[in-house]
Amino acid sequence: MFSDVEMNLAYKLGNANINIFPYPHFYLENIFPSDYYLKIQENLPNPEEMLPIEQVRNLKGYKERFALHLHGEQLELLPENKKIFWKQLQHYLIGKTNFANLVFSKFQPFIAKRFKEQGNLEFYAETLLIQDTTNYALGPHTDASRKVVTMLFYLPSDASQSHLGTSIYIPNDPDFRCQGGPHHKREHFSLLHTNPFVPNSLFAFFKTDDSFHGVEKVFDPNTRRWLLLFDIYYRQKAPSAKKVKTESVNSSKVKFSF
Repeated sequence: MFSDVEMNLAYKLGNANINIFPYPHFYLENIFPSDYYLKIQENLPNPEEMLPIEQVRNLKGYKERFALHLHGEQLELLPENKKIFWKQLQHYLIGKTNFANLVFSKFQPFIAKRFKEQGNLEFYAETLLIQDTTNYALGPHTDASRKVVTMLFYLPSDASQSHLGTSIYIPNDPDFRCQGGPHHKREHFSLLHTNPFVPNSLFAFFKTDDSFHGVEKVFDPNTRRWLLLFDIYYRQKAPSAKKVKTESVNSSKVKFSF
Protein backbone atom coordinates (compact mmCIF):
# COMPACT_ATOMS: atom_id res chain seq x y z
CA MET A 1 0.00 0.00 0.00
CA PHE A 2 1.22 3.47 -0.85
CA SER A 3 1.54 6.23 1.74
CA ASP A 4 -0.05 9.68 1.43
CA VAL A 5 3.44 11.07 0.79
CA GLU A 6 4.06 8.72 -2.12
CA MET A 7 0.61 9.33 -3.58
CA ASN A 8 1.02 13.11 -3.43
CA LEU A 9 4.46 12.92 -5.04
CA ALA A 10 3.16 10.62 -7.77
CA TYR A 11 0.12 12.81 -8.50
CA LYS A 12 2.11 16.03 -8.68
CA LEU A 13 4.95 14.59 -10.72
CA GLY A 14 2.78 12.49 -12.99
CA ASN A 15 0.70 15.53 -14.01
CA ALA A 16 3.54 18.05 -14.31
CA ASN A 17 3.86 19.89 -17.61
CA ILE A 18 7.45 20.04 -18.89
CA ASN A 19 8.64 23.41 -20.17
CA ILE A 20 10.96 22.94 -23.14
CA PHE A 21 12.69 26.33 -23.35
CA PRO A 22 15.57 26.77 -22.84
CA TYR A 23 15.86 23.14 -21.70
CA PRO A 24 13.37 20.61 -20.29
CA HIS A 25 12.25 21.65 -16.80
CA PHE A 26 9.25 22.13 -14.55
CA TYR A 27 8.37 23.82 -11.26
CA LEU A 28 5.72 22.58 -8.82
CA GLU A 29 4.26 23.75 -5.52
CA ASN A 30 2.74 21.72 -2.65
CA ILE A 31 4.80 18.70 -3.62
CA PHE A 32 4.41 17.06 -0.18
CA PRO A 33 1.20 16.81 1.86
CA SER A 34 1.01 19.90 4.11
CA ASP A 35 1.16 17.95 7.38
CA TYR A 36 4.21 16.04 6.17
CA TYR A 37 5.94 19.26 5.17
CA LEU A 38 5.55 20.45 8.76
CA LYS A 39 7.32 17.26 9.86
CA ILE A 40 10.15 18.06 7.45
CA GLN A 41 10.54 21.45 9.12
CA GLU A 42 10.54 19.86 12.57
CA ASN A 43 13.25 17.39 11.57
CA LEU A 44 15.71 19.68 9.83
CA PRO A 45 19.16 19.11 11.36
CA ASN A 46 20.87 21.61 13.60
CA PRO A 47 23.66 23.57 11.86
CA GLU A 48 26.35 21.61 13.70
CA GLU A 49 24.92 18.36 12.33
CA MET A 50 25.75 19.45 8.77
CA LEU A 51 29.17 19.18 7.15
CA PRO A 52 30.89 21.52 4.65
CA ILE A 53 30.08 20.38 1.13
CA GLU A 54 33.76 19.72 0.40
CA GLN A 55 33.77 17.02 3.09
CA VAL A 56 30.67 15.36 1.67
CA ARG A 57 31.20 15.71 -2.08
CA ASN A 58 34.86 16.77 -2.40
CA LEU A 59 33.59 19.99 -3.98
CA LYS A 60 35.81 22.94 -3.18
CA GLY A 61 35.12 26.67 -3.33
CA TYR A 62 31.69 26.76 -1.67
CA LYS A 63 32.34 27.46 1.99
CA GLU A 64 28.76 28.70 2.49
CA ARG A 65 27.23 25.34 1.46
CA PHE A 66 26.71 22.53 3.97
CA ALA A 67 25.38 19.04 3.29
CA LEU A 68 24.10 15.83 4.82
CA HIS A 69 23.90 12.56 2.90
CA LEU A 70 20.65 10.73 3.59
CA HIS A 71 22.53 7.49 4.04
CA GLY A 72 25.77 6.33 5.57
CA GLU A 73 27.66 7.41 8.66
CA GLN A 74 26.64 11.07 8.62
CA LEU A 75 22.94 10.24 8.91
CA GLU A 76 23.63 7.77 11.71
CA LEU A 77 24.98 10.62 13.88
CA LEU A 78 21.62 12.43 13.96
CA PRO A 79 19.33 12.17 16.98
CA GLU A 80 17.24 9.01 16.74
CA ASN A 81 13.94 10.71 15.83
CA LYS A 82 15.54 12.74 13.03
CA LYS A 83 17.49 9.74 11.78
CA ILE A 84 14.31 7.68 11.50
CA PHE A 85 12.47 10.49 9.71
CA TRP A 86 15.12 11.09 7.05
CA LYS A 87 15.64 7.38 6.49
CA GLN A 88 11.93 7.08 5.80
CA LEU A 89 11.99 9.95 3.32
CA GLN A 90 15.05 8.42 1.67
CA HIS A 91 13.04 5.21 1.37
CA TYR A 92 10.12 7.05 -0.28
CA LEU A 93 12.43 8.59 -2.88
CA ILE A 94 14.90 5.80 -3.55
CA GLY A 95 14.37 2.67 -1.48
CA LYS A 96 11.12 1.50 -3.10
CA THR A 97 12.19 2.81 -6.57
CA ASN A 98 8.64 3.94 -7.47
CA PHE A 99 9.53 7.62 -7.36
CA ALA A 100 12.85 7.16 -9.17
CA ASN A 101 11.13 5.21 -11.95
CA LEU A 102 8.40 7.84 -12.24
CA VAL A 103 11.03 10.58 -12.59
CA PHE A 104 12.80 8.48 -15.20
CA SER A 105 9.63 7.90 -17.19
CA LYS A 106 8.69 11.60 -16.96
CA PHE A 107 11.86 12.56 -18.84
CA GLN A 108 11.92 9.35 -20.90
CA PRO A 109 11.80 10.92 -24.41
CA PHE A 110 14.80 13.11 -23.60
CA ILE A 111 16.69 10.24 -21.96
CA ALA A 112 16.06 7.96 -24.93
CA LYS A 113 17.36 10.60 -27.34
CA ARG A 114 20.45 11.40 -25.27
CA PHE A 115 21.52 7.79 -24.75
CA LYS A 116 20.29 6.15 -27.95
CA GLU A 117 23.81 5.34 -29.14
CA GLN A 118 25.01 4.03 -25.79
CA GLY A 119 24.47 0.64 -24.25
CA ASN A 120 25.31 -1.20 -21.05
CA LEU A 121 24.38 1.74 -18.84
CA GLU A 122 22.85 1.80 -15.40
CA PHE A 123 21.15 4.68 -13.67
CA TYR A 124 21.17 5.41 -9.96
CA ALA A 125 19.70 8.05 -7.66
CA GLU A 126 21.17 10.03 -4.77
CA THR A 127 19.66 12.31 -2.13
CA LEU A 128 21.44 15.10 -0.30
CA LEU A 129 20.12 17.60 2.25
CA ILE A 130 21.62 21.07 1.72
CA GLN A 131 21.90 24.25 3.78
CA ASP A 132 23.27 27.43 2.16
CA THR A 133 24.21 30.48 4.20
CA THR A 134 24.77 34.20 3.56
CA ASN A 135 27.11 35.05 0.65
CA TYR A 136 26.39 31.76 -1.13
CA ALA A 137 26.30 32.01 -4.93
CA LEU A 138 26.38 29.49 -7.74
CA GLY A 139 27.62 30.55 -11.17
CA PRO A 140 25.84 29.40 -14.34
CA HIS A 141 26.62 25.76 -15.10
CA THR A 142 24.98 22.72 -16.68
CA ASP A 143 25.83 20.12 -13.96
CA ALA A 144 28.24 17.20 -14.15
CA SER A 145 28.31 15.25 -17.41
CA ARG A 146 27.19 12.07 -15.62
CA LYS A 147 24.02 13.80 -14.36
CA VAL A 148 20.72 12.90 -16.01
CA VAL A 149 18.01 14.62 -13.93
CA THR A 150 18.27 17.18 -11.11
CA MET A 151 15.41 17.76 -8.67
CA LEU A 152 15.57 20.54 -6.07
CA PHE A 153 13.00 20.37 -3.28
CA TYR A 154 12.82 23.81 -1.67
CA LEU A 155 12.38 23.64 2.12
CA PRO A 156 12.02 27.17 3.59
CA SER A 157 9.76 27.72 6.59
CA ASP A 158 7.90 30.60 4.94
CA ALA A 159 7.85 32.75 1.79
CA SER A 160 10.38 35.34 3.02
CA GLN A 161 13.14 33.70 0.95
CA SER A 162 11.15 33.59 -2.29
CA HIS A 163 13.87 35.56 -4.13
CA LEU A 164 16.53 32.92 -3.38
CA GLY A 165 15.40 30.26 -5.85
CA THR A 166 17.40 28.62 -8.61
CA SER A 167 17.85 30.84 -11.67
CA ILE A 168 17.77 29.80 -15.32
CA TYR A 169 20.34 31.47 -17.57
CA ILE A 170 20.94 31.92 -21.29
CA PRO A 171 24.51 32.49 -22.54
CA ASN A 172 25.09 35.84 -24.22
CA ASP A 173 26.79 33.87 -26.98
CA PRO A 174 23.84 31.90 -28.41
CA ASP A 175 26.17 29.17 -29.69
CA PHE A 176 27.88 28.53 -26.35
CA ARG A 177 27.42 25.05 -24.90
CA CYS A 178 29.00 23.16 -22.00
CA GLN A 179 28.96 19.39 -21.53
CA GLY A 180 29.32 19.86 -17.79
CA GLY A 181 31.76 20.60 -15.02
CA PRO A 182 32.88 24.23 -14.78
CA HIS A 183 30.88 27.10 -13.34
CA HIS A 184 30.99 30.10 -15.66
CA LYS A 185 31.24 33.84 -15.08
CA ARG A 186 27.87 35.43 -14.40
CA GLU A 187 28.56 38.40 -16.72
CA HIS A 188 28.60 36.05 -19.73
CA PHE A 189 24.93 35.13 -19.17
CA SER A 190 21.51 36.74 -19.06
CA LEU A 191 19.07 35.77 -16.32
CA LEU A 192 15.92 34.34 -17.89
CA HIS A 193 13.90 33.30 -14.84
CA THR A 194 14.24 32.64 -11.10
CA ASN A 195 12.05 29.98 -9.53
CA PRO A 196 10.35 31.18 -6.32
CA PHE A 197 12.02 29.69 -3.27
CA VAL A 198 8.80 29.12 -1.39
CA PRO A 199 7.78 26.36 1.03
CA ASN A 200 7.09 22.89 -0.31
CA SER A 201 8.07 23.54 -3.93
CA LEU A 202 10.17 21.69 -6.48
CA PHE A 203 12.33 22.68 -9.44
CA ALA A 204 13.38 19.82 -11.72
CA PHE A 205 15.26 19.71 -15.02
CA PHE A 206 16.89 17.37 -17.51
CA LYS A 207 20.64 17.82 -17.90
CA THR A 208 21.69 19.05 -21.35
CA ASP A 209 24.69 20.95 -22.71
CA ASP A 210 22.67 24.17 -22.32
CA SER A 211 20.91 23.52 -18.98
CA PHE A 212 22.56 26.59 -17.45
CA HIS A 213 21.33 27.32 -13.94
CA GLY A 214 22.72 28.80 -10.73
CA VAL A 215 21.95 30.91 -7.68
CA GLU A 216 22.30 34.67 -7.49
CA LYS A 217 24.44 35.75 -4.54
CA VAL A 218 22.64 35.52 -1.20
CA PHE A 219 23.03 38.88 0.55
CA ASP A 220 20.34 38.38 3.22
CA PRO A 221 21.95 38.35 6.71
CA ASN A 222 21.81 35.18 8.82
CA THR A 223 20.37 33.17 5.95
CA ARG A 224 19.78 29.44 6.13
CA ARG A 225 18.59 28.22 2.73
CA TRP A 226 17.35 24.62 3.01
CA LEU A 227 16.78 22.28 0.11
CA LEU A 228 16.76 18.58 -0.66
CA LEU A 229 18.58 17.36 -3.77
CA PHE A 230 17.36 14.27 -5.61
CA ASP A 231 19.62 13.47 -8.56
CA ILE A 232 19.74 10.71 -11.15
CA TYR A 233 23.14 9.80 -12.61
CA TYR A 234 24.37 7.25 -15.11
CA ARG A 235 27.46 5.07 -15.33
CA GLN A 236 28.80 2.25 -17.42
CA LYS A 237 28.00 -1.17 -16.05
CA ALA A 238 31.03 -3.12 -14.96
CA PRO A 239 31.48 -6.26 -17.15
CA SER A 240 31.50 -8.45 -14.06
CA ALA A 241 28.42 -6.86 -12.51
CA LYS A 242 25.63 -9.18 -11.47
CA LYS A 243 22.75 -9.38 -13.88
CA VAL A 244 19.84 -7.21 -12.79
CA LYS A 245 16.34 -6.70 -14.09
CA THR A 246 16.31 -4.02 -16.78
CA GLU A 247 13.87 -2.26 -19.03
CA SER A 248 14.42 -0.80 -22.47
CA VAL A 249 13.54 2.74 -23.46
CA ASN A 250 11.74 2.96 -26.81
CA SER A 251 13.54 -0.17 -27.97
CA SER A 252 16.87 1.66 -27.87
CA LYS A 253 20.02 0.20 -26.36
CA VAL A 254 19.42 2.11 -23.15
CA LYS A 255 18.85 -0.02 -20.08
CA PHE A 256 18.03 1.19 -16.63
CA SER A 257 17.69 -0.13 -13.12
CA PHE A 258 17.35 1.44 -9.68
